[in-house]
Amino acid sequence: MQYRLDERSGNQLSVLGFGCMRFSRGVSGLDYKKAEALILSAVEGGVNYFDTAYLYPGSEALLGAVVSKNSLRDRLYIATKLPIANCKAGADFDKFFALQLAALQTTYIDYYLMHNINSLAQWDELRAWGIEAWIAARKASGEVRQVGFSFHGPRQEFEAVLDSYDWDFCQIQYNYANENNQAGAEGLRKAASKHIPVIIMEPLLGGKLANGLSPAAIDVFRRADASRSPAQWGLRWLWNQAEVTVVLSGMNEAAQLSDNLAIAEVSPAGCVTDSERAAYEGVINIFKSTDKVPCTGCAYCMPCPKGVNIPGCFASYNTKFSHGFMPSLTMYITSTAANRAENALASRCVKCGKCETHCPQKIEIRRELETVARKMEPWWFRVAMRVYRAMAR
Repeated sequence: MQYRLDERSGNQLSVLGFGCMRFSRGVSGLDYKKAEALILSAVEGGVNYFDTAYLYPGSEALLGAVVSKNSLRDRLYIATKLPIANCKAGADFDKFFALQLAALQTTYIDYYLMHNINSLAQWDELRAWGIEAWIAARKASGEVRQVGFSFHGPRQEFEAVLDSYDWDFCQIQYNYANENNQAGAEGLRKAASKHIPVIIMEPLLGGKLANGLSPAAIDVFRRADASRSPAQWGLRWLWNQAEVTVVLSGMNEAAQLSDNLAIAEVSPAGCVTDSERAAYEGVINIFKSTDKVPCTGCAYCMPCPKGVNIPGCFASYNTKFSHGFMPSLTMYITSTAANRAENALASRCVKCGKCETHCPQKIEIRRELETVARKMEPWWFRVAMRVYRAMAR
């Protein structure tokens, strides 16, 4: 494992971080045994940065249980986030923080983020509620070691928030397909110029850059270096940049962890060659022609009041352009339970707009769902589903 220095704290952080938002689920919730095995393997592989959040259902409690049971607290850094969207007043800071400490079974948080700040106005509202004094008190007590923020808004707002407080670190969405989106490369460089760690989320765009590439895009990478997986290409592009400190990966399979550990060991800053850059450019051009809805599958938009599987609908629709209509139709039927009366089809959307208020990507979800319904549910599809349901009674 390679490590990069957090100049503020002196901590040496593993370049590969474990993102705990996508733990595997079993019949009754998160799959504890599977997650525990992955966490232990990650620690043994040198991973020491684990990122979770109050808003990831069950994630903090699972991580806390595994860390406590296996006496791992001194071997890793825990990052979690204040759910500012749930805070209605300054008194809520203590309420949520206490719940998080209890769930994580710890007395302190190494890296504590203001979750999903997208504008200076959001930060100013928290300041009006006394967040700066609260942070100072928590840091003085040792309950919070480093404080930062995660971001999903436009670059200008990122820079404004970055300059508004003496942050210890920040977290941005960044990958080779979205180099100039949100904070982007310019935001990354500005944060690094302040000598603070930059943590990268969605390095594979919710898995799209790992298992959602079209055959044509995969072939470009294969011709450049057949020994690397698409995921390894995505991670290597990030580690090539010295300004990147930690890259978070939402690993939920042993094979994913093994794949990521292998490329982490051989991807120092400046590792990308001219021929590799050409491969990235070719893949980006192909990917942009097939990625019609920029959904990462984070599920912040869920649950839908009408039961629409919003991420599933968008993933199926995008598959239509990368792999063809029949694979996308199969995926759509499966992910929406289209053959059941209580389905999760895009056509169930009533345009209430609740989902759009939570989307980090600022997708016009209602408009896109209307397109999905029109393209994925033609008249013959609706007739076939009605016939199937009638026969199943």
